Order: sequence, then C-alpha cells, then structure tokens
Amino acid sequence: MAEKKKSEFAKLPASDKTILIIGYIILGMFLLAIILPMIYIILASFIDPVTLQNKGLTFDFSKWTLTAYERVMSNSQIWVGFKNALLYSILFTIISVIITLLAAYPMSRPDFKGKGFFNVIFVITMFFGGGLIPTYLLISKLGMLDSIWAVLIPGAFSVWNMIIARTYYMGIPRDLQEAAEIDGADEMVYFFQILLPVCTPIIATISMWQFVGMWNSYFDAMIYLNSASKQPLQLVLRSILIQNQPEPGMVSDMQSTAQRAQLAELLKYATIIISSIPLMIMYPFFQKYFDSGIMAGAIKG
Repeated sequence: MAEKKKSEFAKLPASDKTILIIGYIILGMFLLAIILPMIYIILASFIDPVTLQNKGLTFDFSKWTLTAYERVMSNSQIWVGFKNALLYSILFTIISVIITLLAAYPMSRPDFKGKGFFNVIFVITMFFGGGLIPTYLLISKLGMLDSIWAVLIPGAFSVWNMIIARTYYMGIPRDLQEAAEIDGADEMVYFFQILLPVCTPIIATISMWQFVGMWNSYFDAMIYLNSASKQPLQLVLRSILIQNQPEPGMVSDMQSTAQRAQLAELLKYATIIISSIPLMIMYPFFQKYFDSGIMAGAIKG
C-alpha cells in the first residue's frame, strides 16, 4: 500500500507535488497548534504548583500531585455546575433537534405553498438579530428570567442546521414516500417511521453540534440566570479561568497569597480537563456519522 501511494505521488507534476507538500506542512502546523496546548494543559494539571511556576513542566513524578483534581472534585459548586450543564445540554439538544427536523421537512417539499416566503424569513434571521436589550426585555416579559427556559428556548432553532437537514431530506429518493403512500402511510407515519430512521447521520451530526454548542456556552446563562444553583459549569469555569476567582473552599487552607495564586493557576488546568471529559467521551460515538452527515447534507439535492 505504501509503495502504491508513493508511485501515485511520483506521477504527479512538480507543481502538484509542491502544493501537496505545502498543504501537508500547513496542516501539520495547525495540528501542532492544537495538540501542544492540550498536552501542556494535561501535564500541567498534575504538577505541583510551585514546581510548575519555578521550573515549568517536568517528568519527575515525585513532583506530580493530584491536589488540583481533589480540590475540584470535592467542591460542591463544580458538581452543581456540571449537573446543570449536562442537563441544559441534553434538553437543548433534544428540543433543538426536534424543532429543526420538523421545520426542515416542509421546507424540503416542492409542493409546500409559501416555501419561498418562509425561506426568505429564515435567511434574514441568519444575518440580522434583535439585539441583546430587546431580547432581554422579551425574556423578561415572558417571565423566563432566572429559569432554564431562558437558556434553552431562544437559541433552540438554528437556520443553518435547518438548511442542512432540508438538503438531506431532498436527497432521499421520492420513490420512498410514494411507496409509503401506496401502503397507506400518511405524512406523520412517513415522517416518523420511515424518513427519520434513514436520517440517522444528519440527526447525529446536528445533535453533536447543538450539544457541544450548549456545553461551551455561558453568555446566555450569565445574562439570564441569577441563582447560583442554576448556573452551568461554564460560569464556574469563567470565574476560575477569566476572573481568576476560584471557589473559596478550593484555596481556603492556603496560608499566603502566593500559595493561593499558585493553586488557583493549577485549578485552571484541572477544571479545563474535567469540563472536556463529556465531549471526549461523546465524540467517538458520533464520529462515524459526522463526516457522512455533513457531506450528505451539503451536496445532496
């Protein structure tokens, strides 16, 4: 196999070889730019804060410690935020996928009257928004302030995801629906029992996008949620990573300001790793659908 690839490369013109080599070099640089910080964060989260500050990374395992993870895992607010973030992400994904799939179906039908009008309305919302203040006033008037619905509802419908799903629907042969109609299936039966089972790749792709988007989101929660018991993990991480304010219980036993600062720095790395665990667990299960879902939704129809 290696010889075959080498022979194919050798047959290419010199200009194509140059472009491929340059492309591989650029991709390699991007890969290093992503992997090296990840490796640094993982290693730094285990190293004693004094050693990390004075000497940097070390492979002397006597200088390694689990202090940061112990303090993060023992902090109640971290677990409350983790539970809220997981709950919000799951609910948001379910709501968003249902709305997206239902909206994309009529938009994929050539006999849907008003299709052009709704398409224009949807596209306009991709480029123009009401702004933060009108949105906040709307959420307030609806009585959703300091509730999970303020986080879940406003961004549940994604026009981009709807377009991807619509294009995927349009790529499914019309014969499938005609056969279902001959067998006596109505629109509801066709959609839920016949169409959706063959749309697994696009459903998995949209689900992953929405889950990751909500898991990494903190702005809406910061604006609309006031109760600490309802705040997701991202707000807790924001106070640690950006505002440099770890939870008091994490550093309460440190005697000096320098020790507190060193431990706070170490806690940043540990919280980053812990917050990334659900995504790292989730991605392998969705990877097999990811490429096929994107490509099918992008080029079919």
